[in-house]
Amino acid sequence: MSLINTQIKPFKATAFSNNKFIDLTEENFKGTWSVVMFYPADFTFVCPTELEDLAAFQPEFEKMGVKVYGVSTDSHFAHKAWFDTSEAIKKVNYPLIGDPTGVLSRNFEVMIEEEGMALRGTFVINPEGQIKVMEVHDNGIGRDASELMRKVKAAQYVASHPGEVCPAKWTEGAETLTPSLDLVGKI
Repeated sequence: MSLINTQIKPFKATAFSNNKFIDLTEENFKGTWSVVMFYPADFTFVCPTELEDLAAFQPEFEKMGVKVYGVSTDSHFAHKAWFDTSEAIKKVNYPLIGDPTGVLSRNFEVMIEEEGMALRGTFVINPEGQIKVMEVHDNGIGRDASELMRKVKAAQYVASHPGEVCPAKWTEGAETLTPSLDLVGKI
């Protein structure tokens, strides 16, 4: 069963954000679009490159009304220590959520039980708290925030234009499709 169009499950967690600890629940993922990006662990190799890349796009996400969150099974204390020691992570201004019990990782079905870490999972959540985009892949493959940006724009477009869909490689301003009997076999 897929998590697409399912409601996010309840959780309580602490995050490191803007040099302080904050408490979060599933309610923080509602009322606005959210990007939740799981990564395996702090103080690793691919993870800081992804988080730094996402940080570079954060201002554009904010202009689109999208909140960004990073999540690993490390504690919020480890997130602070990583922030204090890594030049790449010092660029991160979005909350890094600690998930040491694995509740969030299990809720989003990205937990690697035998390792106690999460797979690289990216989720886009609409303002109603439903998962609209999910991508999960092997931990050796880093993600690209520009592609995530395109997917968020497509999800927002489809949400605000009922009856239209975004074809492959759709970009903002490009032509969309309106599925109908007349299109069958003509694309």
